Amino acid sequence: MSQWQQPGDRRTRGRVLRWNLAGWILFGLLPQAVAVLDASPARRYWLLGLLVLIALCHTVVVNRPDNPLLRHGTYLHLLALVLGSTAYLMDGGAAFYVVSLPQFWLFTRAPRDAITLSGAAAALTVFGGTLHQGWSPQFLTGNVISTVVACVAGAGLGLWVHHFVVRSNERQEQLTAALALTQKELAAAYQQQGAAQERERLAREIHDTLAQGFASIVVLAEAARAAAVNDPVRCAEQLTSIEQTARENLAEARVLVGSAPESGVAAGSLAITLRRTLDRFAQDTGLTVTAELPDVDLDQRTRVALLRCTQESLANVRKHSGASTVGVVLTELAGGVELEITDDGCGFVVEDSRGYGLDGMRRRLAELDGELSVISSLGDGTRVLASLPTHSQDRA
Repeated sequence: MSQWQQPGDRRTRGRVLRWNLAGWILFGLLPQAVAVLDASPARRYWLLGLLVLIALCHTVVVNRPDNPLLRHGTYLHLLALVLGSTAYLMDGGAAFYVVSLPQFWLFTRAPRDAITLSGAAAALTVFGGTLHQGWSPQFLTGNVISTVVACVAGAGLGLWVHHFVVRSNERQEQLTAALALTQKELAAAYQQQGAAQERERLAREIHDTLAQGFASIVVLAEAARAAAVNDPVRCAEQLTSIEQTARENLAEARVLVGSAPESGVAAGSLAITLRRTLDRFAQDTGLTVTAELPDVDLDQRTRVALLRCTQESLANVRKHSGASTVGVVLTELAGGVELEITDDGCGFVVEDSRGYGLDGMRRRLAELDGELSVISSLGDGTRVLASLPTHSQDRA
């Protein structure tokens, strides 16, 4: 197949060849077959035999592009001989040559081969007609000039089409290379973005779980050491809390490295998990904790988000507020749920807060289309309100 056709898909090339075959039969073979019907029997049989032979060869070439007839231009050499023979038998074959001319460009690999073979076919067409008719002025005017003009025009048009197709192929290759490069860069960007998001997720999970647990262990260890002499019972309670917190941290660490299923909130009621967390907090800190925790049916991601917000808020109360009382209220709304955590501590200026905890809570809630509202001022305590829409799907 010619070089300028290779980039096209097989179906397009097949359609082009089949249309060319149909046109060649309709305007090339049939007129020749009809014209020879009035000739002598010998001439008629020879010409019909040649037409049938070249038609069969052409059909095989079109349907089987890997056929040996295409190798080394075998089919085109045969076509050139048939054109010369037809010109001899029909006293001229310019019209048949013109209709057959596209094949020299369709079935060659390079323009040079197409020009050479089409020129040879033109020479054989002229020679065949001349051999039978001689160099009469009428023949020169009709057959020779038509054949030569068709050969020259075909070469020019073929070169132009070849140049156009080559440029199109080069452009297509450039676009393909650019697309491959863009896809590679996009894949790298997605990979980097995914890695950054995963780092952010791990940092948030570590802050909300392991870091808070280790901070609790430090505080409990300091309190246990202080109570070791004067209050052995209290010291034992704090050591038990340290052990329990360490076990919980170990379980969370296994979740983070993927060696255990997601934990933190058991399947079922969020209220039970929050009560357990608040009881531990009250036991470890000695603060008064009030809670209104109705049994709200929530999906797993919402339960995890609300638990993490509670843990972060309680950690802030322990580390920064100096509060004596903490209140937690869980409220089910139409299409949503709210978790309110308040304390009577020293408060702070929200705009001046630069901690990771509040930003982490906001991002965690935003991933679930929720919001975090923090209201506080110096000396007036703090109110944290987490709002989330409820999702009926994926309940766990």
